[in-house]
Amino acid sequence: MSRPEIGTRLPDSSAPNELAKPSGRRPHSLACEMKVPLTDLRAQYLNIRGEIDSAIQNVIDTSQFVLGGAVSAFEEAFAAAHGVRHCIGVGSGTDALHLALWAQGVGPGDGVVTTPFTFIATAEMISLVGAKPIFVDIDPRTMTMDVNRLADAVARGSQSRKGGIRAVIPVHLYGCPADMDGILRLAEEYRVSVIEDACQAHLARFNGRPVGSFGSAACFSFYPAKNLGAYGEAGAVTTQDDTLAARIRQLRDHGQSAKYVHETRGHNYRMDGIQGAVLGVKMKYLSGWTKRRREIARLYRSRLDGVDGITLPFESPQLEPVYHQFVIRTKERAGLEKELRSKGISTALHYPIPLHLQQAYADLGYKKGDYPVSEMAAEQCISLPLYP
Repeated sequence: MSRPEIGTRLPDSSAPNELAKPSGRRPHSLACEMKVPLTDLRAQYLNIRGEIDSAIQNVIDTSQFVLGGAVSAFEEAFAAAHGVRHCIGVGSGTDALHLALWAQGVGPGDGVVTTPFTFIATAEMISLVGAKPIFVDIDPRTMTMDVNRLADAVARGSQSRKGGIRAVIPVHLYGCPADMDGILRLAEEYRVSVIEDACQAHLARFNGRPVGSFGSAACFSFYPAKNLGAYGEAGAVTTQDDTLAARIRQLRDHGQSAKYVHETRGHNYRMDGIQGAVLGVKMKYLSGWTKRRREIARLYRSRLDGVDGITLPFESPQLEPVYHQFVIRTKERAGLEKELRSKGISTALHYPIPLHLQQAYADLGYKKGDYPVSEMAAEQCISLPLYP
């Protein structure tokens, strides 16, 4: 899961798929306005302003500020787009991860496998339910979970006397699907749940099948700069399981089965009506925006293919990524970042410190060198501007 930086707006004469030309003068400071921001949310809004404003006004007019018709309509559309029976709108992608674990009874004594190269919320929510994050390294091609490393981890976990592995959370990082065939095969063999972290992967597909439809549940984020972004925080859980969907809906609303009837202890993870309205409008454009992201990614490839010292995102017939970020790898990252900044081109680092080396997880006892591919990625990955 990621929270990419939100850049400033492009001048009207600029285009996100053109390489910026030197201005002939140095920026006056590192805080100067970028000619090419990492993303451009204002321009996106201006293109659909009338529909957005009308949808928000309708929520105000009907006073359906929490859940309500706009949220329900969005949930239905998002579920259909991802080939699942249920979508439950919540307050954030972090909420979604917590609910997916909590609703399936994951808790103290359980191990949950994920990767150390992701946004910290993935591991945080494992910790929040009382379980232990168990990290496995990533595939150096895709930056997603290495199935061979996962096989080793679940095999060891099945023999442990300290509590077994209860779930696996593969992260579809940067919008690139993880190897769901291999992950599901191992999950079935060892009888563990699969919860997809699809927070960066709206409409991505693996072998023609939408992400969000593979695991017992999947978690999405609608943080503003995501491919499908709200105007604030929002998220969703998708699932095919009727019973699990009912449980998640109950937990997101204080454990209620009816108003003021609380069958269990829950929490407040409800989606705002205004966010549901915004997402409902944007949902109509998501397919076209995704197509445009892929076009820009192809342009990057055509310009950067064969450049010494640069590794481009992996391609495979199995994978239909949605390019939440266009991430390249280079050992000369600092120099490249400085050069691009001097030309007014924004970049970002997702993520400069892997989770096993974060102070927040020092108690797990990991050390530098434990996950070499994740550490390499943290040192070499740089995100380039990409938005429709």
